[in-house]
Amino acid sequence: MLRVLVLEDDEDLRSILCELLSAVGAEACVGAGSLAELERQRVEALGCGLAILDINLGAGVPSGLEAYQWLRGNGFSGRTVFLTGHARSHPLVRQALELPHVQVLSKPIDSKVLLSLVVESGSHGTGTT
Repeated sequence: MLRVLVLEDDEDLRSILCELLSAVGAEACVGAGSLAELERQRVEALGCGLAILDINLGAGVPSGLEAYQWLRGNGFSGRTVFLTGHARSHPLVRQALELPHVQVLSKPIDSKVLLSLVVESGSHGTGTT
């Protein structure tokens, strides 16, 4: 079954995403609100097959892009999807779009899109237990 990491600074949105992901078939959801919180959950986060990362985690703190680099640097091999409420012209969004093998989706994300992410990521066998 697929384990999903959700990195989102908005606690309510993070909770809703985890609930929706569980409802559409994710085995577990590891939620974090910052890179520091993600680092504290290292083992659980690195065991996920899908990472959904908010690109902008707030002013003056590491971004979702830095979290992506941390994940990759620590051996994360799952699928990565960035979420953003910003326009494609925003510098962080442009950087994310240049990364290989990632997807960038706009907020709000539709539950059908979440379902397809879980199904597609689960079928690739990454991060399953």
